[in-house]
Amino acid sequence: MLRLKSPATVVTLAALTALGPLATDMYLPAMPAMAEALDTGPDQVQLTLSLYMAGFAMAQLLYGPLSDRFGRKPVMVVGIGLFLVASLLCAFAPTIEWLLAGRFLQALGGAAGPVLGRAAVRDIHGPIEAGRILSYMASTMALAPALAPIVGAGLLLMFGWESIFILLAVYAAVMLPLLILALPEPLPLDRRQSIHPAAILANFRMLLGQRSFMGYTLTNAAAFSGLFAYLSGSSFVLIEFLGVSPFQYGLFFTVIVVGFFTGTLLSGRYSHRLGRDRLVHRATLMCALGGGIMALLALAGVFHAAAVVGPHILFMVGVGILMPQTMSGALAPNPQCAGAASSLFGFLQMTIAAVVGAAVGQMHDGTSRTMAVVVALGGLLAVAGYLCLVRPAQRAAATDPARQET
Repeated sequence: MLRLKSPATVVTLAALTALGPLATDMYLPAMPAMAEALDTGPDQVQLTLSLYMAGFAMAQLLYGPLSDRFGRKPVMVVGIGLFLVASLLCAFAPTIEWLLAGRFLQALGGAAGPVLGRAAVRDIHGPIEAGRILSYMASTMALAPALAPIVGAGLLLMFGWESIFILLAVYAAVMLPLLILALPEPLPLDRRQSIHPAAILANFRMLLGQRSFMGYTLTNAAAFSGLFAYLSGSSFVLIEFLGVSPFQYGLFFTVIVVGFFTGTLLSGRYSHRLGRDRLVHRATLMCALGGGIMALLALAGVFHAAAVVGPHILFMVGVGILMPQTMSGALAPNPQCAGAASSLFGFLQMTIAAVVGAAVGQMHDGTSRTMAVVVALGGLLAVAGYLCLVRPAQRAAATDPARQET
């Protein structure tokens, strides 16, 4: 059994959290081929991504409160088991309707990893140190989305798109015994919460009325929506419109993830020196700048892979800094209901992103314009979220010691 504060526990939690990015990113290079194989259009295949995010969001509302009552570990075991079965359903789906159903169930299971991984870090490391640990966890798990599209492209070329989902099932099958046998339960018995609907709703109502929680959550959701707009539209923009190969697409995606990886390292390195809020502010400005450059180039008719990938690298550096810091900021004042806070955080993040992704699919005009404009809007709204919500909340907390983080 691992020690709670050991590096191995952090790596294990990162590996469990990586289920979400793997299930999102690995099949991106295969989306055009899946549309052809299942005799459907790009909008329907893009819907598998948005439906996954919607299911992911819904599941988080359940996992957090359940884990606050029964512990993180048993709830995570159930979720990973469901992910395994759903991945096999996706692999053998004969029609787009079956694939959509499988992706929804895959999301219901896969949500357990990220939401309970975040909550477990808050349980183990407390409000301040959690930001640094989440940053290094993000650095560790950045390897997953960096390699996922390349692995997906290789599997597509050698074995067909179905093999991508078989590999996801194998990953879950490996994680299950590790989770059951090696990971200790991070939530002590004296911090368990009631699962009575009134208690759950009271926690959610309290969080929705907490300015700090909502500020960090909506700032995160805006930046994540820009990221998700790229995930939803990039394969069709780069592969179909700009003519890059699926393998080249995987390489471009890896370069973008290097930007995210760099951001997470900067977030962990400067977490204590600059503080959470200065890091979040600078990260939102990077997102707005990267998205703005991409949109201006697209609107000017500059249609080249570098005009898409280059600005998005800067956007992703900002996302890498912002994500762990906003997660930590949202969970910090809520140790008594960290699972519920992580659930609501993830629900709002994923729901907003799913709507944005579906919109990108529906409004896709065959060029990079729609995707680029939505990425830029995500960056600008992240800046607005910080300036209008996070900064006022932190100023109010600074003048009221009773509202300081605990």
